[in-house]
Amino acid sequence: MPPKKAAQAEKKILLGRPSNNLKIGIVGLPNVGKSSFFNALSETDLGKAANFPYATINPEEARIPVPDTRFEWLCDVYKPASRVPAFLTCIDIAGLTAGASTGAGLGNAFLSHVRAVDGIFQVVRAFDDAEVIHVEGDVDPLRDMEIIQTELRLKDIEWVEKALDNLKKTGRNLGSSSLVDKARKEEIATVEKILKTLTVDGKDIRKAEWNNKEIDVVNGLTLLTAKPITYLVNLSERDYVRKKNKWLPKIKAWIDANNPGDPLIPFSVALEERLVTMSPEEKKEEETKVGATSALPKITQAGYSSLDLIRYFTCGPDEVRAWTIRKGTKAPQAAGVIHSDFENKFVCGEIMAYEDLKEYGSENAVKAAGKLRQQGKPYEMIDGDIAYWKAGG
Repeated sequence: MPPKKAAQAEKKILLGRPSNNLKIGIVGLPNVGKSSFFNALSETDLGKAANFPYATINPEEARIPVPDTRFEWLCDVYKPASRVPAFLTCIDIAGLTAGASTGAGLGNAFLSHVRAVDGIFQVVRAFDDAEVIHVEGDVDPLRDMEIIQTELRLKDIEWVEKALDNLKKTGRNLGSSSLVDKARKEEIATVEKILKTLTVDGKDIRKAEWNNKEIDVVNGLTLLTAKPITYLVNLSERDYVRKKNKWLPKIKAWIDANNPGDPLIPFSVALEERLVTMSPEEKKEEETKVGATSALPKITQAGYSSLDLIRYFTCGPDEVRAWTIRKGTKAPQAAGVIHSDFENKFVCGEIMAYEDLKEYGSENAVKAAGKLRQQGKPYEMIDGDIAYWKAGG
């Protein structure tokens, strides 16, 4: 008898909302440089940078183009009338203070704004400046990181306890036989495991191991500590240029101990604020002069990746466009990002890899080499695919 085929490994569901339109929020204590960073990132002064704790109350939103050399190359090749890159939606959120989880400062509003985003840029202050007051009195990034981690966890614990309480109330009369009762019992067990992770294990939700059934429950609770965090350490321009700061090794050690694997990117709001006012030529000149480059492209790309986002391209003389989808998206749903008809009446996609187009130089050459593939409904999109969709009438 031929050997049985090994069962295909179950595809892991992603933590977070199953959407392609994801947002990242800029979080931190007051006066650490969040709004100034947002302004530089979005080249606006929407963020009302002001030297008091709650300069930002309503979160400001900006769509920031994601740098991509592939997109630039495709535009050079097709010379389209219109160029639309991929965007990262970024939101500037009011400063958090100790006690936010119990409503201190603008606590409740702040935490509901964090709940509404899908990922976090946590700005950490590691520069001294007597003119920019620190809400806790002195500069201590480790204490600041502890405050934010504690407040997010406390709020999650409160929400999870409430959810567990409601589940148990409605599940008092659970028999053991029906599928509905069984599912409810499993849900209660998962919520208990989530609570244990936050309280007994002292872990953020995104750092625990979950199976697909559990992830469905986690996602339903929209927890703050389930959101990916990218730590952005705001240095003085001098420290950023010389790549030295007394706090950086300690911050790295704190992340390794508390949230291993989370990215850490040093940058300098002071430098970014200066660069953002310059023309591209002046900017290049200034970067050469000071001996350091802007960290914003790296930060934007890191935020995009942290949300498990990838992109595919549609190309032609009218338009070269990058379309944002989540990892694991199948062809019909990827086509549906352009228009729902493309998904509902999906026939197939003609797909070529960006690398193949770059290697062979033209679509015809890619075709001649047999590298243009017709893909049906089961096809899972790969970052950098170039797609032409065919839909029925």
